[in-house]
Amino acid sequence: MPNNISSERFEFFVALRYLKAKRKQAVISVITVVSVAGVAAGVMALVIALAINNGFRANLERTLLGATAHVTVLEKQPGFGIHEWRELLDKLTGVPHVASAAPTLYGQVFLSSPLQSEGAILKGIQAGPGPQRTDLERCMKQGSLDHLGEAKGYPGIVLGSKLSARTGLPVNSIARIISPQGELTPFGPKPSYFRFRVAGVFETGFYDLDSQWAFTSLESAQKVLSLKDVVNAIELKLDDVDRAPEVTVAAEKAIGPKLGVTNWMKDNQQIFHALQMEKTVMIITIGLIELVAALNILTALVMMVMEKARDIAILVSMGARREQIRRIFIYEGLIIGSVGTVIGLAAAYTLCYFADRYRWVSLDETVYAFSYVPFQARWIDGVWIAGAAILVSYLATIYPARNAARIAPAEALRYE
Repeated sequence: MPNNISSERFEFFVALRYLKAKRKQAVISVITVVSVAGVAAGVMALVIALAINNGFRANLERTLLGATAHVTVLEKQPGFGIHEWRELLDKLTGVPHVASAAPTLYGQVFLSSPLQSEGAILKGIQAGPGPQRTDLERCMKQGSLDHLGEAKGYPGIVLGSKLSARTGLPVNSIARIISPQGELTPFGPKPSYFRFRVAGVFETGFYDLDSQWAFTSLESAQKVLSLKDVVNAIELKLDDVDRAPEVTVAAEKAIGPKLGVTNWMKDNQQIFHALQMEKTVMIITIGLIELVAALNILTALVMMVMEKARDIAILVSMGARREQIRRIFIYEGLIIGSVGTVIGLAAAYTLCYFADRYRWVSLDETVYAFSYVPFQARWIDGVWIAGAAILVSYLATIYPARNAARIAPAEALRYE
């Protein structure tokens, strides 16, 4: 052992020399390189997989929470409407954690245009300042909400970007709305026809909303749907979206048994449960790559112990303790795991950044609701993935390190 090497650095120094030195058995070097690549591949794959899952979940939550209510009060028997909605607004705004409450009326209509006719969901909101208008303004692509109540002699309407493109109705064009709830005649209900001027186009990034929804003033929606001063939902915005279940229970007590209450978690629980299940399956499946890398580390160290049996015997004869021999091979496994982890993390976060920024992976939004695969790599995922990779690497060193510490100098040097 060189004199200039302190006892604290001895094990690490020898471990590095063993990894760097050229060996007669090149197979060990190849297995070592494969082990580093295996750890890097496992770490990179797991970070990317979780980034995709996090991206889909975050985009879905942001879109849903931006375009829909956190908690919604609904009529239990559709068709009758909520008549006392003004009194309910006062009650609901007094519920803890409710930031605002707004009336809403929506129904199915038919949007007719010279290019193509489409079915749509018409949603009436309060035209004046309020949370509904604020949320919609964030998504505006063209036009303005200033003329939502009236636009150049016609009631104003705001269309989703996909709906606007398919029907060929840009801003300032005239849209013809056909309502199935028209006048009742001896021959049955007669559809009603209304003309609207397109005041704006919004885009949320969520295909279902952009391709089906249209917004107008509450009064215009009541007229189209042949209803009086009623609404069919009251939308609540909360100061903390995670308190939706708690607010749901409190709202049910405030409004009584005649109306129902739902929230964004309950309405979309199947989607979020599917994403959580997918995340769990990905962690288990891709985690097998780390196990394969650990087996490679185990194999490389076992072969190295066999090759270095003479060197180990000499070190023990010169005064090296058994514990130091054991730590040499533990350090070798940890070095392999650490190098692979650093390479994997660097490659994964770099790829996620560019893939998300430049939208490398496109999707059919009619199927997946999004036009591209979002990558959202979180630092906390990198921390626990790196910790897991290094832990697996350490566990792979226990058996060969113990075998190295048990080598008897007399037996190893008998035929030298």
